[in-house]
Amino acid sequence: MIVDKPLGLTSTQCLAKVRRLTDAAKAGHGGTLDPLATGILPIALGEATKTVNWVMGAGKTYRFTVRWGEGTETDDAEGPVTQRSDIRPDRAAIETMLPKFTGEIMQRPPAYSAIKVDGQRSYDLARKGDVQDLAARPIRIDALRLIDCPDPDHAIFEVDCGKGAYVRALGRDFALFLGTYGHITALRRTRVGRYGETAAFSLDSLEELCQKDAAHAYLLPIETALDDIPALVLTGPQADRLKHGQPIKIALTAPGLPPEGELLVTADGKPVGIAERLADEVRPVRLFNL
Repeated sequence: MIVDKPLGLTSTQCLAKVRRLTDAAKAGHGGTLDPLATGILPIALGEATKTVNWVMGAGKTYRFTVRWGEGTETDDAEGPVTQRSDIRPDRAAIETMLPKFTGEIMQRPPAYSAIKVDGQRSYDLARKGDVQDLAARPIRIDALRLIDCPDPDHAIFEVDCGKGAYVRALGRDFALFLGTYGHITALRRTRVGRYGETAAFSLDSLEELCQKDAAHAYLLPIETALDDIPALVLTGPQADRLKHGQPIKIALTAPGLPPEGELLVTADGKPVGIAERLADEVRPVRLFNL
């Protein structure tokens, strides 16, 4: 299910509500959104929870607003203002900056993040007054777009990025690069992998459908979470062998398949699981019990 997470709820609260409404035995979400963020939150039910790691690793798109001249403790509007500046960058300066933050870059995560420090979440430590200076790490920014500058204090951006990028840190670093301070005042995730806003639905609409016993209208097949993985179609003994967790052999020149890497294995039109190929051998990684 692709939920449009509302403002004010945590991803965990949103997940719990979907699980309760659908009476799912297992559920997981494909990437945390802050309470002040809205947008695309893929939620996996049942056997689909085995695909969560792949969904979390997919590319994402965010639209966000930066407020210039004020830095906050949390790098968003939730925290108190800790730094101020009279400098307001103009459109030309902002556009000149964008290429500096595109490609493989180093980013220091916000202190208020879920990164673990000695077994504890960084945001838990920060709330106790132990604000961590987290080490910078590499992230991937595929594209950055300046959407609008509605007034001197604000700029609206859109970013396509890989796993692990913090938009709050981007806003903070944009401002520092431009000689001022800044924080995020609005954040919306508009895409996770192949899932966009047209596939998303509200929690209110799900609740209405559940009351009519029609929640299946929002269910998507497991395969949609693995669209970017090459597919291997098996039949007969090979399919049975892989289903039982055993490796199989395939031709080195199997058409349409890379010589190594992950594969989505299907049989009789249904997904069997995710496998790893190395040369002529295919080994199961995660099998679906469908």
